[in-house]
Amino acid sequence: MNKVRWGLLSTANINRLVIPAIRASTRGELVAVASRSLEKARQYAEKWSIPHAFGSYQEMLDSGKVDAVYISLPNHLHAEWSIRALQAGVHVLCEKPFALSLEEVDAMIAASRASGRVLAEAFMYRYHPQTKIVGEWVRSGRLGEIILTRGIFTFKIMQRDDVRLIPEYGGGCLWDVGVYPLSYAQYVFGGPPQAVFGRQWVGDSGVDEDFTGLLWYPGGGMAQIASSFRSPLHTHFEIIGTEGRLILNRPFIGMQDGRRLEFYPAEGEPQEIPVPEQELYLGEVEDMHAAILDGATPYLSLEETRNHVRTALALYQSAKQGQAIDLETFSK
Repeated sequence: MNKVRWGLLSTANINRLVIPAIRASTRGELVAVASRSLEKARQYAEKWSIPHAFGSYQEMLDSGKVDAVYISLPNHLHAEWSIRALQAGVHVLCEKPFALSLEEVDAMIAASRASGRVLAEAFMYRYHPQTKIVGEWVRSGRLGEIILTRGIFTFKIMQRDDVRLIPEYGGGCLWDVGVYPLSYAQYVFGGPPQAVFGRQWVGDSGVDEDFTGLLWYPGGGMAQIASSFRSPLHTHFEIIGTEGRLILNRPFIGMQDGRRLEFYPAEGEPQEIPVPEQELYLGEVEDMHAAILDGATPYLSLEETRNHVRTALALYQSAKQGQAIDLETFSK
């Protein structure tokens, strides 16, 4: 095998961003799409010029026509269909949030190990050159000791029947967009927090439509995160160290449009840091190709992914109980 044959497991709207990345990659090709309706799958395949359409997810997994799948189903189905794909011998790139419980995460990891197939979380921004440059600055000590990160991701949901507002589907703004600043903080500090405190506003939908969190890290560092479904689109991430700070106006999405990565030193004038251009979703696709075809270690480890879910769950429990949660003992 010198190319990875990709299938889309669902016809979710986010596929429109992943399809160009697969087609722009050097070692991947998009060959199939599956939906619960064969008619819908065929219509989608025609629209996007995809050779094969399947009227059930399992049918595509069992067809022998795909080597890997991108799973963009509603959150509560991520674990089930990742496991089914792995058991069918198919590699999996699963959209965030990876799963809604640690039991699901552990079952997914076990299925990956048992099948020998690659399993990865689709946090596309982590693979972009901008994020990797930030990591290099932090690890090299150019910012000094990291004291604080502040991150926000908001956008306004206009339709009340949106799947992200359904509790039993794993809805909520923390799961949907709050996990971006959460995961970025974990990346900067090199691991999960020691303790968290969360506050949420639950709408008539029954899910958190506003969520803020405070995360404490080993060594005294802290992170502030905020997310919302009730405020217009806004993203921001700031890293504050003893020797300066980095500010990103497009840390997660929209990097092709007015992106700025700026360094504010302890002394002297601020400077803009150049970032190579790259299609946002291409990195995660190429990383899968390297893992599948070359046996490379995935850039985003499953341990990191497990800690994303673990931290989000702890924040939800904190918001429910109204008190800080110690991650050392948290296991739900």
